[in-house]
Amino acid sequence: MTGTGAALVVEDIWKSFGQLDVLCGIDLEVAEHEVIALIGASGSGKSTLLRCINLIEPVDAGRILIKGEEITAKGVNVDRIRRRIGIVFQSFNLFPHMRVMDNVTLGPRKVLGRSAADAETAAMVLLERFGLAEKARDYPDRLSGGQQQRVAIVRALAMQPDLLLLDEVTSALDPELVAEVLNVIRELAAGGMTMLIATHEMGFARDIASRVCFLDGGRILEQGSPRQMFGEPHEARTRQFLNRIIEAGRL
Repeated sequence: MTGTGAALVVEDIWKSFGQLDVLCGIDLEVAEHEVIALIGASGSGKSTLLRCINLIEPVDAGRILIKGEEITAKGVNVDRIRRRIGIVFQSFNLFPHMRVMDNVTLGPRKVLGRSAADAETAAMVLLERFGLAEKARDYPDRLSGGQQQRVAIVRALAMQPDLLLLDEVTSALDPELVAEVLNVIRELAAGGMTMLIATHEMGFARDIASRVCFLDGGRILEQGSPRQMFGEPHEARTRQFLNRIIEAGRL
C-alpha cells in the first residue's frame, strides 16, 4: 500500500488481549469521501479495529496513517490526533449533567479554543441540520435514545473531523428509533464525510457503503462493492454469515 492521497491507511495491524489475538494483520486503505461498512459476527474485530484507529487501544504491530501522517509512531501527540478522528459508540456517552448545547460545544471550546459564542453558533447549525434545535437546552435524560445518539453524532461532527468512526451506533436503540439515526448517517455520506461504520444493519450497509469489508477471526476475509459482497461473495465463510443474516430476516 502506498497510501498516496488516502484518508486512512491501516498496514498489517495486530492486536491481542492476553492470549487472544483480536486483529491479525489487518490491511485497509480508505479514500477521501469513501464510506466503508465493516460487517462480521460479534468478536470478529470490528470494534477493536475502530478503537485502534482512534488510538483508544494501542496496536501491538503495524502502523496507521491519517492523510499520510503515521499516527502510531512513537512520540505522536494522541490528543492532537484524536481531534481529527470522530468516534461514536453504541452507548451515547453524553454528559448527563450538561445540556445538549454544552455537550456539543465542550470539545470545540476546550480543545479547539473557540469562543463560547462561535462554538454555540456552529453547534446550532448542526443541531438544526439534524432536527435537534429545539432540544439544545434539554438534558440528555429528556431525549429519546434516537435523539441522544443523534446528539452524540453532532458532538463528533462539531470537532470537524477528517474521519468519522461509527461503532454499532444503532444496536442500543429500539427498532423504531433506528431509522432516524441511519438517516443522519445517510446525509453525512451524501455530503462526502469519510466514514468507517461497524454495523449489524446489513440492508443499511448495502445501501450506503461504497465498499463492504467482511471481518472474520480478526482478518478482513473479503471486501468488495455492496453489490458483489451481498450478491456474489467469493468466500464460503462470507456466504455462510450472510445466509444466517438472511434466515434471521435481517437482509
